[in-house]
Amino acid sequence: MPEPASSPTLRRRELGTRLRELRLERGLTVEQVAEQLLCSASKVSRMETGHRGATARDVRDLCALYEVTDPVERDYLTRLAREGKEQGWWQNFDLGNMSTFVGLEDAAIATKYYQTSIIPGLLQTADYARVMHSTRIPPFTPERVDELVEVRLKRQHLLTREPALQLQAVVDEAVLQRATGGPRVMEAQLAHLIEASSLPNVVLQIIPFKAGAHPAMDSAFRILEFGDPVPDVVYVEGLVGNIYVEKAQDLEMYRGVFDRLVEQALDPQDSIDLIRKIRAQYLHAADHDVSNT
Repeated sequence: MPEPASSPTLRRRELGTRLRELRLERGLTVEQVAEQLLCSASKVSRMETGHRGATARDVRDLCALYEVTDPVERDYLTRLAREGKEQGWWQNFDLGNMSTFVGLEDAAIATKYYQTSIIPGLLQTADYARVMHSTRIPPFTPERVDELVEVRLKRQHLLTREPALQLQAVVDEAVLQRATGGPRVMEAQLAHLIEASSLPNVVLQIIPFKAGAHPAMDSAFRILEFGDPVPDVVYVEGLVGNIYVEKAQDLEMYRGVFDRLVEQALDPQDSIDLIRKIRAQYLHAADHDVSNT
């Protein structure tokens, strides 16, 4: 058996994937399993998707139902259940539904990110992140904003850890042109993008306005990749909830869209040149503001 993934969120997901495989191998429905275990179908479904942790007793009962007799596999599944209950660093913060995403991101080996309106979280400066969290409705308290900025900065260790997360980001030019926080914040933010792009595991591309229409104009999404045996997932964030896209055909559609975006975007060097050009405009605006004070 392979070693469990490092994140408790991903351990639950790996366990759920295997439990679903075992159920399908036995030709059972979720409802039939729930009836045998005297629990709700929702519980079985949430264990299989990793949204609910399974207990050692759950694993024992499911192994008996699925006729899993190999002691190595039974022990491995039990270990996944136990370690899926461990605490990740992000669980010290009250992140609500976002906690699942941060746990998955923490265990991913690569992520593909398309954004239409904001700098990707893993590439934000503290000042930029503070402005973003300060626009919340209803508003966060200053203390909560500080806490969320801390979380965002802690997430960025993924880009410099060993092994580092592979980040491929495509963003619309509008992300650069929107003066979030004013010229000074944006000038520093774009300088940070240029610096981050020098990392060997970071690829950043910009879709310029002149590129015209593209297949993701009304959407923003992230593809999280984990490697076998855990399936990849697409994360789509919204105002009132988050969506995790997991079906194979849907994943392929998002991958195809992302590939098209990469084709329509400027290449990495031309993207950096555009960022430098827009950064210079912000720098000029910031100097102009100083001269008028």
